[in-house]
Amino acid sequence: MEILLNFLQNGAIGNFTWGNLGMLIAGCVFIYLGVTRGYEPLLLIPIGFGILIGNIPYQAGMDLGIYEEGSVMSILYKGVKEGYYPPLIFLGIGAMTDFSCMLSKPRLILLGAAAQLGIFLTFILASSLGFTKMEAGAIGIIGGADGPTAIFLTSKLAPHFIGAIAISAYSYMALVPVIQPPIIRLLTTRKERLIRMQPSKPVSKRLRILFPVVAFMITTFIAPGAIDLLGMLFFGNLLKECGVTERLAKTASNALIDIVTIILGITVGASTDATRFLTPDSVKIFSMGALSFCFATAGGVMFAKTMNLFSKIKINPIIGAAGVSAVPNSARVCQMVGAKEDPNNYLIMHAMAPNVAGVIGSAVAAGVLLATFG
Repeated sequence: MEILLNFLQNGAIGNFTWGNLGMLIAGCVFIYLGVTRGYEPLLLIPIGFGILIGNIPYQAGMDLGIYEEGSVMSILYKGVKEGYYPPLIFLGIGAMTDFSCMLSKPRLILLGAAAQLGIFLTFILASSLGFTKMEAGAIGIIGGADGPTAIFLTSKLAPHFIGAIAISAYSYMALVPVIQPPIIRLLTTRKERLIRMQPSKPVSKRLRILFPVVAFMITTFIAPGAIDLLGMLFFGNLLKECGVTERLAKTASNALIDIVTIILGITVGASTDATRFLTPDSVKIFSMGALSFCFATAGGVMFAKTMNLFSKIKINPIIGAAGVSAVPNSARVCQMVGAKEDPNNYLIMHAMAPNVAGVIGSAVAAGVLLATFG
């Protein structure tokens, strides 16, 4: 009986808390949303199962958990804490991304820049709530709707918040189809949502090859703190566009990014141990993350409406919402909202322009914050 009692006290039953129960439910919800709703399943399912792993309690000192030095999960989590994984994911994103839609209509780049408004408004809000400048910068980057960028910046500025910020960023990325449509409809009229945009012009292969080289040098001169992220993004894109490294591009855009996404997702989820994760600061971060995402969406839509005041060739303001860098989910949402008004209005290729510009914009914003507060 004594052995049985010790076993129960030192195992999951003896160390179980209400916080663990809440987080286990949250993990199941993540898995449910990924499986049944199709909300970013490649992210939510690994993160959701990681939350389950991180919230099965055990006796301290067993070298099992993510916060116990030398455990398997701790070793894998170093890629998150040290910021190794995000640049590798950006390499894969670059190898999958076609910037032609943006290059054919360069003015749409401004929509990707305008959507970064959410980052800086949330930075101001977080600073006013008592967070340090470094913590506020890490919280603000959630508005970019770019999980790898959020993890990379947080690992440099506020590593103690990396779990809360990563979960918040990926949650709102997955909830793009829920969050963005009401904001778009609130800020636009039906007449604006019915605008049809002119077809994109073809882009030469030479320009597609030159773009990653030139864009890398320009953006990193502006924000050297983004060299790791943008360097890998544009390098991956060069592998895709140059036409002579197809094997490398295929590996980066398939096997490599899938492996890193699995490890990143499950370790980020496992970092949400209830005793460390369920804090007043985490609640504030989740709340500000939602506001940041809403600000970013609204910023892109309103800037598109502003551009229409000075332009003869009108932009459908719906695509301004795609300025957040949730690629390609946000562009799909723009297509869905536009199709509800006019089933024959195809916006997705136009929306991809601010969408991919938003990826670059959020990385530049992260570089600026890192250079300023790092």
